[in-house]
Amino acid sequence: MSIASHTEEKTLFGHPVGLFYLSFTEAWERFSYYGMQTLLVLYMTKQLLYPPHVDRVLGFGAYRAALESVYGHLTPIALASATFGLYTGLVYVTPLLGGLLADRVLGRTRTVTLGAVLMALGHFLMAFDASFLLALFCLLMGVGCFKGNIATQVGDLYAKGDNRRADAFQFYMFGIQVAVIVAPIVTGGLAQEVAWHWGFGAAGVGMVIGLVIYLAGRKHLPRETAIVRGRPKAERPKLAPGEGKSIFVLVLLLPVLALSAVGNQQIGNSYLLWGDANLQLTFFGVHTPVTWLVSVDAFFGAVTMAGSVAFWRWYGRRRTEPNEITKLTIGTVIAAAAPLLLAAASLHPAGQRVSIAWALAFHLVNDIGFSNIFPVGLALYSRAAPKAIGGTMIAIYYLSLFLCNMLVGWLGGLFDKMPSASFWVIHAVLIAVAAGLLILARTLAGRILAPKIDPEAALAPA
Repeated sequence: MSIASHTEEKTLFGHPVGLFYLSFTEAWERFSYYGMQTLLVLYMTKQLLYPPHVDRVLGFGAYRAALESVYGHLTPIALASATFGLYTGLVYVTPLLGGLLADRVLGRTRTVTLGAVLMALGHFLMAFDASFLLALFCLLMGVGCFKGNIATQVGDLYAKGDNRRADAFQFYMFGIQVAVIVAPIVTGGLAQEVAWHWGFGAAGVGMVIGLVIYLAGRKHLPRETAIVRGRPKAERPKLAPGEGKSIFVLVLLLPVLALSAVGNQQIGNSYLLWGDANLQLTFFGVHTPVTWLVSVDAFFGAVTMAGSVAFWRWYGRRRTEPNEITKLTIGTVIAAAAPLLLAAASLHPAGQRVSIAWALAFHLVNDIGFSNIFPVGLALYSRAAPKAIGGTMIAIYYLSLFLCNMLVGWLGGLFDKMPSASFWVIHAVLIAVAAGLLILARTLAGRILAPKIDPEAALAPA
């Protein structure tokens, strides 16, 4: 697949018009995805997994047996948590298949369209008990076709060396962040205050809107040449001597990064069950859906991400800015403190609810930590990976979130088997172990993970 050469283009605010079609499409896709993800565990534990609903789900007996062959006997909460972990984990694997489909068979525009159709179908299938598992399958395949390919199209709007590309992705990410804030408010409010299927339906409508926007902007998207089969492969760049060690170290870091994110990734799972049972969510006689806490977290995440960038720029003007592995360690230490706040809040007398201030404090601390984990880890892999397989190593980096969500699904199965305080302490301990392992990695593999920087070279013009 190759992109046709850039010709005179229509622009809006100095950017190709296609950027805005792609950004609004992605925003609606994220609205639908996070809206559904926010509802999944609550829906399963409050309705789907109990008769007569569970008896109607096609193939559910075989599905449950398959999970229990791995996890052992599963209570409704444990089963919902395992499903959440499997679903949110595979979301980071299926884009690899979507990329191959686009590169070798359909092209990006057709693959993105297929993904949007599958996701819309999946959301609407959630309205029926019988099609629950089919709905999850459609959603996973849809995200796989959609997620990576539309982001690639954003980059393909710009020629090599075009400095507008960085600004384009910032606009693109801003739309995503707004969608993540709004989605739980809309879908969660409808699901918890009206009916579950209204929430899923809203997610489906959002995906249809995104598809309509995408199709309306097809003429402004990057032009693709036909896929030529049987064409000889271009000579692949080869690894330089010693780069195998870099690959080895970066792969070994994946489970460590997975541990560092367990507190953050649990927010869509057991945290909502904990909040629903323990937080004071009624204000002035009006009940607030617990799903709105996901919107609060998204807002805090946007603020702390921007604040982290500003802080390190400020710090770097006064002292030597830490390297990525050091920032990762700092972020992980901070993140370890967040579940301890939930553990402390869980020590309230039985029958009483605690102030939502505990949840706000948790989100603030967690998001400060996570803003120095996920994007910094991405930067580390981008720099330390051998150039010959840089793209592959970035895809491998996302597998840390696959591992993390699988672990989160298993941990969520413990939620109804132990005191809440102990449950959250386990999360804090796992994150603290990750911090210790990062320190060890920094010590043993410093030349790869934290190379020395020549001050004069750093100040030299690019």
